[in-house]
Amino acid sequence: MLPAVLGRRRLADALWPPRVTRAQLVVALLLFVLGLGLAIQVSSTSDNSALRGARQEDLVRILDELDDRTQRLEDEKARLEQQRSELESSSDQAEEARKQTQEKERQLGILAGTVAAEGPGITLTVTDPAGAVESDMLLDAIQELRAAGAEAIQVNGVRVVADSYFTGSGDEMRIDGTKVAAPYVFKVIGKPEDLEPALNIPGGVVQTLEKEQATATVERSAKIVVDALRPAKRPDYARSSSQ
Repeated sequence: MLPAVLGRRRLADALWPPRVTRAQLVVALLLFVLGLGLAIQVSSTSDNSALRGARQEDLVRILDELDDRTQRLEDEKARLEQQRSELESSSDQAEEARKQTQEKERQLGILAGTVAAEGPGITLTVTDPAGAVESDMLLDAIQELRAAGAEAIQVNGVRVVADSYFTGSGDEMRIDGTKVAAPYVFKVIGKPEDLEPALNIPGGVVQTLEKEQATATVERSAKIVVDALRPAKRPDYARSSSQ
């Protein structure tokens, strides 16, 4: 009985703890990695083949969802393109508005006498050897020229605008308080074919001046420069009503 017990004990001591060699560890590790790879491949294959086993109704639903998503993307693309077009159009409109504003400012500046101007027109020269020309005669000439379409006028270096006034006569002739002397040289921008006849109508400016022993000569020109300027005035009380 004792020998049998000793034999089993020796066998147990030989089997436990197990003796594992390096080669066995390497083989075990390789088998683990191979098993893990097979498991991942099976899982991937199972996922990719999920649609194969899907019902027809499920496939139709999936296709509808893809179509809806595609349509939403197309709608978003169209919306973004429209926004881009609106921005480009807005930029063009802003630039055009800026150009129009600058042009309007230039036109108003010409009328106000704050900017120089050039264009076709006439030069009216009035000589007064007898000193008989009165301020109202020069003012009549201005009014006739304006009625004929004059757009810019200066007389002896003084810019004439809507609120200009003439006083005195002879050596005391003044325009807006500035003293001027004969000969009075009018530089006028406008259509020459309209301006010259307006001065030469019967009983008009030229005949009136000739009765006072003054002479008035008119010369047409393709380019008249009106460069006398008036300072821009800031109104004391009026303000723009635009917001």
